[in-house]
Amino acid sequence: MRLEEWEGRSWERAEDGSVRCLVCPRRCTIPEGERGFCRVRENEGGVLKLLTYNRASTAVPDPIEKKPLFHYKPGTDVFSLGTVGCNLRCRHCQNWQISQASPEEVPMEEWPADRVVRGARRTGCESVAFTYNEPIINLEYTIEVFERCREAGLGRVYVTNGFATRSTAELLGEHLDAANVDLKAFTDEFYREVARGRLKPVLRTCKIWKRMGVHVEVTTLVIPGLNDSEEEARRLARWIKRELGPETPWHVSRFHPDYRMLDRPPTPVETIERFVRIGYEVGLYYVYAGNVPGHEYEHTYCPECKRPVVKRRGFAVTEMHVTEDFHCEYCGAKLHFVT
Repeated sequence: MRLEEWEGRSWERAEDGSVRCLVCPRRCTIPEGERGFCRVRENEGGVLKLLTYNRASTAVPDPIEKKPLFHYKPGTDVFSLGTVGCNLRCRHCQNWQISQASPEEVPMEEWPADRVVRGARRTGCESVAFTYNEPIINLEYTIEVFERCREAGLGRVYVTNGFATRSTAELLGEHLDAANVDLKAFTDEFYREVARGRLKPVLRTCKIWKRMGVHVEVTTLVIPGLNDSEEEARRLARWIKRELGPETPWHVSRFHPDYRMLDRPPTPVETIERFVRIGYEVGLYYVYAGNVPGHEYEHTYCPECKRPVVKRRGFAVTEMHVTEDFHCEYCGAKLHFVT
């Protein structure tokens, strides 16, 4: 599909020559020669151009567990692509070198859809992911790649902040097999002050994708003094259970100082453990500790017999006690994995 075919779906033209981007909730109005908040969508002669189209700053195979996606094609590799730019400004971003950069500031190579498919096949990957920076801002490019992936029988994955308009989320829902959504906190205050975004669109994206049959996993980076209260943990876990279902995996990750948030200490492991226990108490089936290699909460436990059915260390699967049709080998209970 040609890029031009997406004109009118992701932006609209104004009478004064400016264009209005419709991809994310910012809905940037962009004058001639200027760019939107994300730095990669530019008004060229009254046409909104994606400056990262067919271009990637990173293209490498990764374990699917690195995304993190623990319940989608476990133990396989995913061909991972990153570009530059983001529609948020998180002060704690751990990929700020590309997410907070413009296309001119980061070396990039041409990676058209056919080359992506060849790269995935050559490296033995079963799926393709857009990750490392925000993929939503590369809407047209990602959809073209995913259409080729569908034809080639490859899985289609997003690792995303979920900050999309309703129409963008619904469009992507037609092309995604799995997504890990970074649900950064459960207050709009956090989103406004720490990420320069809003909470509601992220929650809406999660619900839309779940309703459309996309496999959704949720990640929350727990930051001391900002989103680490037990009350917030319970509210977030209850929302996941109610709106996405108790089978939805929740990854609770440990914060390390980075970028413009060097004034806070790493999250105590005890805080991560408390969040995981709260998730289980609320009724979620699968809750994981992230950025704590070797911890027992990296494992998948059967919701019925509570025995470890998938053991991990970091991004590596070390043991699996799961039947071919994804039931517990010990008690026969249904497990929630997607292939």
